[in-house]
Amino acid sequence: MEKFIIEGGLPLRGEMTPSGNKNAALPILAACLLTESPVILHNVPNIRDVNDMRHLIESLGVAVEEVAANTWRVTAREVRPADLDPDLCRRIRASILLAGPMTARMGELRLSPPGGDVIGRRRVDTHILALKRLGAEVTYDRAFEFHAHGLTGADILLDEASVTGTENAIMAAALARGTTILRNAASEPHVQELCQFLNVLGVKIGGIGSNTLVIDGVERLHGGEFTIGPDYLEVVSFVGAAVVTHGEIRIRNAGLRYLGMIRMVLNRIGVDWDEDGDDLLVPAVQRLEIEPDLGNAIPEIKTNIWPAFPTDLMSMTIAMATQARGSILFHDWMYPSRMYFTDKLVGMGAQIVLCDPHRCIVTGPTPLFGEKVESPDIRAGMTLVLAALAAKGTSVIRNVGQIDRGYERVDEKLRSLGARIERMKEQ
Repeated sequence: MEKFIIEGGLPLRGEMTPSGNKNAALPILAACLLTESPVILHNVPNIRDVNDMRHLIESLGVAVEEVAANTWRVTAREVRPADLDPDLCRRIRASILLAGPMTARMGELRLSPPGGDVIGRRRVDTHILALKRLGAEVTYDRAFEFHAHGLTGADILLDEASVTGTENAIMAAALARGTTILRNAASEPHVQELCQFLNVLGVKIGGIGSNTLVIDGVERLHGGEFTIGPDYLEVVSFVGAAVVTHGEIRIRNAGLRYLGMIRMVLNRIGVDWDEDGDDLLVPAVQRLEIEPDLGNAIPEIKTNIWPAFPTDLMSMTIAMATQARGSILFHDWMYPSRMYFTDKLVGMGAQIVLCDPHRCIVTGPTPLFGEKVESPDIRAGMTLVLAALAAKGTSVIRNVGQIDRGYERVDEKLRSLGARIERMKEQ
């Protein structure tokens, strides 16, 4: 176990480059199982979740070679339907992404229930229903078993716009006979990147970025080369770190095309940035005043499916709102445990009323003070880092392995911007 020790109150200055999008890297690594030819992936983030996925695909016979920093050669020539390590599956939610490509290529897979962040129930029914529509047989008895004797394209209406459910259906359809129409599909940036990657390997996917995808399956995929785009969640995390410390930073290659709605929502708490090419510049002076709704009503920030405001940014936006003047309601209807970290911010001095498991009201600005806290999940953990950077005094954040699951060398990147943050082993 490791911890961060952070001395707060110092404005960040300088520039940084975000790592590759974790949520794109995971399905793309799974999709490498669809071809026996080598694939070169650039900008692979060196984080725990991605390394766990690497171990999972290696256990299925995939060869992974690091040919340069953050560049992997992935060759799935000798794939076998081996039993997956249940402990690894429990550590990473994305283990479910192996179902689509393994069922399509090998016709079988046994998979222990996936794990991941403890933010509430995360159903996998959408995955199962989609794979069944393509011709797979799925049973469950303390583990999932997938079987198929070839898949056939189908017209599929997903019962919810599940990101990983969409990704599994896309990967399975890539090797299915005929055409698959996938309706009510998720359209997050990482879903779009998976589609672009598969097109590089020879699949024909139309409608990318919309909620209706048309996938022309192929008998065999070839190899290829692909660069994973920047992690927009990391980009906004560093925007937040600059805002709460009244700092001024440049984020290079920020992937601005995906930030429109996020920028619009952050404007409601008085946060904004400038653009220079594909770089994002956070100015030191921010308005940090909450805009009321018509009639001076308390405004609401509510998560929804893409292109609306993403659930993974809810926690960090709450931290930014503690430094803005006014009151605002946050509502995350997706996960019933997302808000449970807010008591840690209250302990640091924030004024937050937890209305129920899905909603809280934040009133600011409030000074924050250093405290000893523990990271409960990836995004709440990064939120606590933001709070500690803004706080007066020294904070200790334990269980930072959770943060490492989604952020590459976050302490080093923050130190390069002037933060006083140290990583230490727990005694």
